[in-house]
Amino acid sequence: MAEHRSMQRAALLDAARSLLSEGGTEALTFPALAERTGLARSSVYEYFRSRAAVVEELCEVDFPVWAAEVETAMAAADGAEAKIEAYVRKQLELVGDRRHRAVVAISASELDAGAREKIRAAHGGLIAMIVEALGELGHDQPRLAAMLLQGVVDAAVRRIELGAAEHPETITEAAVAMTLRGVRP
Repeated sequence: MAEHRSMQRAALLDAARSLLSEGGTEALTFPALAERTGLARSSVYEYFRSRAAVVEELCEVDFPVWAAEVETAMAAADGAEAKIEAYVRKQLELVGDRRHRAVVAISASELDAGAREKIRAAHGGLIAMIVEALGELGHDQPRLAAMLLQGVVDAAVRRIELGAAEHPETITEAAVAMTLRGVRP
């Protein structure tokens, strides 16, 4: 029974990912989850008490996986500038990934404090890695530089998500160029 419940829970999370990546947070509703998984709407409530609870669990499951991919790309890079470039490139490469699209949709949505705190903590780990690289480059305010750098990445993510006129590769190259020029103290 427990295995069956965990399979249903996984199916609900997968349906939530799809809904978020297709239509953002407005698309994530219990009726839509029920329809996607073939469960009764009342059954969805047995697994999650609210939309925020679905989102919170998605954050707990997906964000660490996504962050680990960025971390791995940075670890493989040699030198501070290469780490920063890997940080930017990997995040933009993951834009098409449903887990990432769900995380982006979630970050932009109205969440309860608990879920927001979990996202902040996971984001904090990534920011800490970039702060270290910026410190190596000789920044006197590496934390501020990291937050601004992430702003460029977030803007590029939104541009790619919107299906802007520019090709995703063009957006990525522009973001990399801007951050690498901008991070030199």
